[in-house]
Amino acid sequence: QVQLAESGGGLVQAGGSLRLSCAASGGIFSSYHMGWFRQAPGKEREFVAAISWSGTRTDYGDSMKGRFTISRDNAKNTVYLQMHSLKPEDTAVYYCAASKLLSRVKDVYHSWGQGTQVTVSL
Repeated sequence: QVQLAESGGGLVQAGGSLRLSCAASGGIFSSYHMGWFRQAPGKEREFVAAISWSGTRTDYGDSMKGRFTISRDNAKNTVYLQMHSLKPEDTAVYYCAASKLLSRVKDVYHSWGQGTQVTVSL
């Protein structure tokens, strides 16, 4: 199983940007599709974005389209989430996850990181 570790979270003002990273180890990173999810207090874990193993296909949650960009560097075993025009409602713990399927469904992801907190202030 691949191990995942997110980084790059923090406190940012509304309208600002952050780039999250997720470093993978212990598996063949380039064989996995990767996803980002987020979970705010008291809410369900929500799909944010996904990228195919090759990086040629991407998918985004509706409220993220046009603001977030997912990318990956298989040579560095890392997937990224660039976030622009952040809003207070983007405040959540952000998780990366690995899957054999490219999906919006969290249950098909078999490996998860510990998460990184993103807080967007007014």
